[in-house]
Amino acid sequence: MSAPAAEGARPAFDARELIASLPHRPGVYRMLDAAGETLYVGKARDLKKRVASYFQKTGHEPRIATMIAHVARVETTVTRSEGEALLLENNFIKSHEPRYNILFRDDKSYPYVCITGDPFPQLRFHRGALDRRHRYFGPFPSAGAVRDGIATLQKVFLLRTCENTVFANRSRPCMLHQIERCTAPCVGLIGADEYREDVEGAALFLRGKAAEVLSELQAQMEEAAAKLAFERAARLRDKVARLSQLQSRQFVESATAGDVDVVAAASERGLAAVNVVMIRGGRHVGDRTFFPRHADNVDPTALAEIVPAFLEQHYVERPVPPTIVVPDAADHEALAEVLSAQAGQRVEIVGNPGGERRVWLTMAHENATLAIRQKLAQKATQEDRLAALQDALGLPPAAQRIECFDVSHTMGEAAVASCVIFDRLAMQSGEYRRFNVVPEQGGDDYAAMREALTRRCARIVAGEYPAPDLLVVDGGKGQVAVAAGVLEEQGLHGVPLIGIAKGPERKAGQEDIVFPGRAAVLNLPPDHPGLHLLQQIRDEAHRFAIQGHRARRAKARTTSALQEIAGVGAAKRKALLAHFGGVKAVQAASVEDIARVPGISRALAERIFAELH
Repeated sequence: MSAPAAEGARPAFDARELIASLPHRPGVYRMLDAAGETLYVGKARDLKKRVASYFQKTGHEPRIATMIAHVARVETTVTRSEGEALLLENNFIKSHEPRYNILFRDDKSYPYVCITGDPFPQLRFHRGALDRRHRYFGPFPSAGAVRDGIATLQKVFLLRTCENTVFANRSRPCMLHQIERCTAPCVGLIGADEYREDVEGAALFLRGKAAEVLSELQAQMEEAAAKLAFERAARLRDKVARLSQLQSRQFVESATAGDVDVVAAASERGLAAVNVVMIRGGRHVGDRTFFPRHADNVDPTALAEIVPAFLEQHYVERPVPPTIVVPDAADHEALAEVLSAQAGQRVEIVGNPGGERRVWLTMAHENATLAIRQKLAQKATQEDRLAALQDALGLPPAAQRIECFDVSHTMGEAAVASCVIFDRLAMQSGEYRRFNVVPEQGGDDYAAMREALTRRCARIVAGEYPAPDLLVVDGGKGQVAVAAGVLEEQGLHGVPLIGIAKGPERKAGQEDIVFPGRAAVLNLPPDHPGLHLLQQIRDEAHRFAIQGHRARRAKARTTSALQEIAGVGAAKRKALLAHFGGVKAVQAASVEDIARVPGISRALAERIFAELH
């Protein structure tokens, strides 16, 4: 039943008229409020039955009941199948981000182990779009898991990891060969056929077929010994020994080889999380935890909604393993069909599993619970720190948002100012900003700070950003005076301002807290929670500024190094950098490599090589 309209407000939403008009067809429904904002997006196998369930039933959980009370109209789109409805629903959720949908957002792409398609393939880390010329294994939950995998493969198969420009220009083996992590194909210490065998062995190992690899290596070793090729037999013996050792010590092999994702959700004290345990090639390579938005204070009975929402938003249009294990035995047939079509192979969603998959599921649930408890503990710590800082600085209890500025440069070169935000008891990295500042005199920190603050405050006054409850600048009385002047010029008189400066001995814990217009500084005890929060924010501003400065400086120096070469204009610089990926790679390239770049003649390649060496 629809909620009654308030007196003088919009007419009551007529749910009966809507339901009567809906077909028994699959599709997507969008619930909107009086202002036209999308409240919720859902899919249905039967639109009439699904939409009717909201308005003809009672006893909804509080979140859904609140949503229904705000519905002014419902828009529907009929689709040809439930799978098509799922794709459309996913698009609507990503574009509208409805406030009553449980939302998962993960902007990071997953990393892979890559074996390139070169004549002597390179083993490397990869993140981003996949290239058909190469082979990829994964995805993995983290960069660390990929690097561990590469290190393992280096120990057993001794594949090269150097870039092609380095590989093509070596005249003697590198250190990795010396420590038995590479067979040095760059200088011909291994033949193409034997190296290819190592590559195929590594590929089989990554697919979870270590037993097959071990059996093949042993057969090759016996064959080499029978042919009296004792050097090759010894190398194969060493590989067999290293692989056997790794199997016994480093990995617990699964009885079911292959790639599997195990997904479980947990909730505690109003916070929900989803954990994905990733099995790659039959080995547990790590896990990843996701915290959904719009799921605060979720009712434990509504926890079943979280995993389906995650599956749809996380896997559609992203890499997906052949098997996904989930806690419930709900009907995931439509999603499995969509993911199978997307992956080009059968994708199975297994609910309520037994055996070792049940063990993995328990592990995922425990990981999600642990992540929630860690987040709750961190939140409690930050609440204590913020309260202590509010008390020490005389801020009101409602003060939450802190902005901190810092400036980084090298002898005045490539100055960058950073602005980092602490709000809602956490650093809000998505709101960080950098400013490329150009003071009239290089190295003028005050002018750089003034320029950055002026630009930021102008946008606050324009309503683009909320005003902070506290403005912090990294520096002493000079920086604070500059910041106070900017606030006054921009009409932000009510924003509290402090500077945090290293004390006389420049040791952590002895910082001076500087106030505008006050000679005396405040020194909090080294163990003061409020000081710890300020240090955390200041250090983050410092890190963010240095990162931006280094990137700007490197870009400037890269450009200038090529700009000084006669005959290399903007177009040729762009072509060189696009081809090699950076000035260091250009420097490492041979004349022949440089001459292969479109637009670069042999004579110009020789000149570039001479200028860079």
